[in-house]
Amino acid sequence: MFSIFWTLKDWFRPSIEALFARHIDFDKRWRMFFILQPVVFITNSIATIPWLFSRSFNVEHITVDTGTRVRILVCKHGITPGDGMLRPLHLDLHGGGFIGGPPEADAEFCDMLARRTGAIVISATYRYAPLHTFPAAIDDMDAIVRYLLDHARQRWNADPELMSVSGFSAGGNLAMASTQQPVCQLPSLFTYKAVVIYFGVMDLRVKPEDKPRPRNSDGKDRMPRFDPVVSLFPLFDAYATRALQDHIEDPRLSPMLARVETLPKDILFIVPAIDVLAAEQLIFASRVTEEINADLYGKGRDRRIETVIYDEGFHGWTGFLLLDSPFFQVLH
Repeated sequence: MFSIFWTLKDWFRPSIEALFARHIDFDKRWRMFFILQPVVFITNSIATIPWLFSRSFNVEHITVDTGTRVRILVCKHGITPGDGMLRPLHLDLHGGGFIGGPPEADAEFCDMLARRTGAIVISATYRYAPLHTFPAAIDDMDAIVRYLLDHARQRWNADPELMSVSGFSAGGNLAMASTQQPVCQLPSLFTYKAVVIYFGVMDLRVKPEDKPRPRNSDGKDRMPRFDPVVSLFPLFDAYATRALQDHIEDPRLSPMLARVETLPKDILFIVPAIDVLAAEQLIFASRVTEEINADLYGKGRDRRIETVIYDEGFHGWTGFLLLDSPFFQVLH
């Protein structure tokens, strides 16, 4: 019963907050009620309905040290009772523009990762804007990481000293920003072993509508002429707007400002070329690469950053690659 209540509350969250939450201006309220609510209902349906009766993950709730109760998915395969071997630990953070998205959106990816690597893979959620602005989401992520470091061994038989992290879109921002927590940095034993970013938001100092649009060699705009997501831009921007004045140089808000020595040794960017976020990811990767190369005989010699660019890829396109996912099986 609690699980059903949690699900329904999340599905209708935009309407509930638009009608009853305080400190949200009218421009955002009507967008939440008339635009975001249908989007959340559809995306949550696509992400969760196929898993209602058969799923390859466990749904759990944890209470982190901030007092926040967090819903997570736990994927684990090939584990037998009495197996004392600690498994690698991976944390995945879903996208959604900081305004929505369930962890089930990445369930197929997490399940695949757990099957192929034998790792314990956890997909976590966080508080959403515009009700919860910066630093709410990254505070949640930092608290989740601390919980995993403290409890992963006894709860899931996972090794917090072999922890990696990934994130999609807004989740990519949070994944990279979470590296700024001192416990995740060298010389700590719990430093992330790697971070993988899929079309992540690296610079929140720039509004969505002001980000550079990708162009062909002849200068032609590669983005579609009509982009319905534009109507959600004021909501996407809500997470960062109030915080910019005091946090304009804060890497927890804009991870591309992070110093090299605070980052994991291994970083991989998956960048679709048809995406307004492509430029900031490439700029960040280029800057870090230059600093690593300039320090080959110092701390940079054992660091690695790689960028894989998909020329025909667009924002969120990886979700369409999983044609054998439960959602597409239901359609057929």
